[in-house]
Amino acid sequence: VCCQNTTTGDAIIAALQVLMALKHRGQTLAEARQGIRKCPQVLINVRFKRESDPLEHPSVKEASVRVTEQMGGRGRVLLRKSGTEPLVRVMVEGDEEASVRAHAEQLAKIVSEVCA
Repeated sequence: VCCQNTTTGDAIIAALQVLMALKHRGQTLAEARQGIRKCPQVLINVRFKRESDPLEHPSVKEASVRVTEQMGGRGRVLLRKSGTEPLVRVMVEGDEEASVRAHAEQLAKIVSEVCA
């Protein structure tokens, strides 16, 4: 999200930002992507009732912190509510796919339990 231009994820703005950066650096897209290492990512959507906010529940907050610590700076945890549906999006990225999947499933289970 390019916060100075919009408050939502807009692919056209993101693409224009990439093009501006490439021009500024004098690189092609192929050259710029050589330094990028792909990491496994798992995204799980958990439905909730609109009147509740599962992200404010202490169990969810604690689990998110715990998983982040377990990843030891070698990954990323993102829990956010969808802007258009009553969903919590549980996203985990990291080095090892099995570990990333296990962490995402663990967090999604806790969010589901809080929403029940």
